[in-house]
Formats: sequence, structure tokens, C-alpha cells
Amino acid sequence: MKKRVVIGLLGSTLDAGLRDKRWEKWRPSVAICQQPEFHVDRFELIVQANSEPLTTQVIADIARESPATEVRPHVLALANPWDFGEVYAALDDFAQAYPWKPATEEYFLHITTGTHVVQICLFLLCETRAMPSVLLQSSPGPIDKRTTAGKLEVIDLELARYDRLAARFRERTRTGTSLLKQGIPTKNPRFNAMIDELEQVASKSKDPLLLVGETGTGKTALARRIHELKQARQHLAGELVAVNCATLRGDLAMSMLFGHVKGAFTGAAEARTGLLRKADKGLVFLDEIGELGRDEQAMLLTAIEEKRFYPLGADKLVSSDFQLVAGTNRDLAADVRAGRFREDLLARLALWTFRIPALRERPEDVVPNLDYELERLSAELGARISFAKLARDAFVRFSEAAPWPANFRDFNAALRRMATLSEGGRIDQAIVANEIARLDAARADHDGLEGLLGDRELDRFDRVQLADVVAVCRNAASLSAAGRALFASSLAGRTSKNDADRLRKYLARFGLDFEHLPHTRDG
Repeated sequence: MKKRVVIGLLGSTLDAGLRDKRWEKWRPSVAICQQPEFHVDRFELIVQANSEPLTTQVIADIARESPATEVRPHVLALANPWDFGEVYAALDDFAQAYPWKPATEEYFLHITTGTHVVQICLFLLCETRAMPSVLLQSSPGPIDKRTTAGKLEVIDLELARYDRLAARFRERTRTGTSLLKQGIPTKNPRFNAMIDELEQVASKSKDPLLLVGETGTGKTALARRIHELKQARQHLAGELVAVNCATLRGDLAMSMLFGHVKGAFTGAAEARTGLLRKADKGLVFLDEIGELGRDEQAMLLTAIEEKRFYPLGADKLVSSDFQLVAGTNRDLAADVRAGRFREDLLARLALWTFRIPALRERPEDVVPNLDYELERLSAELGARISFAKLARDAFVRFSEAAPWPANFRDFNAALRRMATLSEGGRIDQAIVANEIARLDAARADHDGLEGLLGDRELDRFDRVQLADVVAVCRNAASLSAAGRALFASSLAGRTSKNDADRLRKYLARFGLDFEHLPHTRDG
């Protein structure tokens, strides 16, 4: 049998009493040793300085009630028993110096006496196994002339009965991840792992979050759900403010983000608060943050780090305590190298970076997202939308292999078109076949230069050259491989052999980059 050792603090109030009437009240440290079925071999009694009379009396009373119990007093010098740092350090020092012998002794940590700060510190030391004990809580019972022993409850944090505490935490986490996924039972391991980590970070940190992903992967929707999660956890009280930085240019960018004073620029007839101040105590989502000018980037960095900034034209600082979520489909590291994005701002944003996989990288999530969108469309249109079985099978097969260049924007648009054209909300094979033909045709257009350049006009010379370069890029496994194929003939006569950089700069002249070109092979 292992020896039973209790470690506890002498309670200056609960254990008090030097006269005979002390036996008429419940005193926790003495009561532990009055339990008929809980024999204590040794009591490590932690006492504060200047408590000698009470310490002597309690030790004597324990000896009277349980002569076989050895009591060892330990003086804990505390200037302020309500100072968390001081109390934790003192108890941690005690734990480090104590000669634990778990092979021959079992330890019970009494958490009923002492200040609330002491009790919390003891719990933490027990939970982290700095004190390899189980918790012991005592409480008064019916007091009569025969006993004032009260009752004891053993709280072993490792016992199965306390798994329900951990289960509540796991359920809370599951609720958070479900919220971030809109309740969609996604199956893609990479996406689910990203959401699991995002739930942890969003629940604990106020640092900026950077969401990276292609257009249409759901960055804006995810930012909205992050705000909902943080509000549900009581981490944010303010509203969500979202803006696409691609729409901000010149004075408008400064004014929209930071506000301006009256007369700050031509047309500034009235003062403006700005989005960052509007997001005070809330969350601001800056989508396409790579489109911000460098001046706005510098001011944003100051606003993130100091929570203060100057509105445009102002000479007084204003403050806003906001959480920032940024989104981008660009390679910001490449933009830093090209001088388009500030390195210090990227370092601040990239502390927590979450890449959202493209829909084509998540074929196993096509079906759950299909079901979710059908439910959403049904509610919106006020009629049940469903597929005929063969039609559903055909669309799922197509969707799992399709490139979906605009990701969920394309996917959801396809479902909306089919739902609108269906009779009685039933999508049949003919509707699916027509939609697949439409998507294939749109993909062919997108793969051409028109899809890449939009309305931009090029000289015929540039158009022919660019078309050939793009064709090589689509069939290349990497930027370097495309560069080698395009510049192979001139390689021998050049001092610089960085074909990838040369190709990157060429594509940048037309607002293109290799990573976002449609590829006919995996890279």
C-alpha cells in the first residue's frame, strides 16, 4: 500500500480557532484527518510567516484526531497572497524542491483553503503535473456534537468521470470548426486541417490573419465566419467591416481606410471616419491586400501595431482596436521582391497564414458542397431544388474533374443556372448536359488571351508573341521549366541564366503571373 500524503495550505480564516469552541466548527485542515475512511499518513502543511500560534494549534489538533498522521509545516513567504505571479512562483518553487516519490506515495492536493489565487495556482500546478497529485476538496456537512469532519471529494483530472469536461471542450471546438465550415461536412484532409488550426488561432489570438487562395475560394465568406466565431466566444463586440482593396486608389484609399478631416483634399467637404475606426472592437477584412499602395501599407502597419493612426489631413492621432483579416490571391513574397509590397507589413501579416485550397484540389468536397448549395438555393427560391439521380451523377463526375478557374463562384453560378432553368425544381440530364457544354465553352474562352487580358488591347505583334509564351507556360510544370523552353537558344551566349526571372518580368508587363495561368498539366 502506498502512503497517503496530503498537501494543503493552512487557512488563516477557515482553520482559525485557539479556544475550546473551535471544536464546534468545521476546520478543513483538521477535518481531513477526521475522516474514518480516509487515513492520512503525512500532511504537508504549507503555512505563511507569522502564523506560528495557529500552526502549532492545528498540528496539535490533528495529532489529537489522528495520532498516526505526521504533520510537516512548510513556511511560504508571501508578501501578497493575492498576487498571482508571486503566489505561482512560490508554489512552483515548493513543487520543484519537494522530493516526490510516486512509486511509494500517493499525493492529494487540498484546494479548499487559501485565497482564490492560491487555489487557482494549485489547480494549474496539478493540471500540468508539476505537482503529481489528485485534487482534494473538503466541505462542511451537518454539524453535531459527534463530528465536525464534513465531507471530502477526490477530483482526479485523469479519471474517466472527468472526461466529460474534456468532452465539453471538444464539443466547443467542433462547434467552432463547424461554424467556420458553414456546417458543411467537408472531407478534404488539407482543408479540414487548415480549419482546425484556424479555429484554435481565431479563438486565442488577436494577431492579424492572412487568408491566401485563388479567386472564388471563399476568403470573404471565411472572414465573415471568423467574425461570427469571435463574437460567439465574446472576443469581439464590434462589427465586421469588409473592403476590396482593388477598388481603392489614391486619396480614396487613404480616406476609405483611415478617414479624413474636412478640406483634406479637393472634394472633402465633410470629415469621414474611415473603415478602421468603424471596425473598433470588431474585425476588418481587407481583401486583395496586395493591391494597396505602399503609402497605405505603411500607415496600415502602424495602425496594426499601435492601434493608432492619423486620418488624412489630420494632425491628431485617433485610435481603433480592431482585428485584421487580410486576403490575397497574389504571391506577396514575390511582390516584396519586386518592390510592390512592404516586407515589414508582410512579416506582420504572415504570422498566421492560411491557404485555402482550390475547389479542383478538393474533389471529395464536391458532394457536401453541392448538398449545401442546393439547400441554400431551395431556401432562397422558396422551392425544393433537387437532381434526378443520373443527372446528379453526371454533374458530380464533371465537377470532380473540372478545373473551376473561379472556384466556388463558377460552381455556385452553375447550380443557380440549372436551378433557375429546372421545371418544378427538378434538374434533369438535359439541363446538366447543357450546363456542362456551357462550362466547357467558357473554359475555352478563359484559356484564350481574351480570358486572361479582359478588355485590354494589344498590338498584333505583342498579341502573337504573348500567345506563344502563354501556350508554353500552360504546358510547363514550373516557371523555371517554361523559362528554359522559351529561352533555350540564347542560353549559351548569356551571362545571366535566370530564365524564370526573365519570364516572370515579361508576364508582369501584361499583368499576368505564371501561378495564375490555366495549366494543361499539373505543376
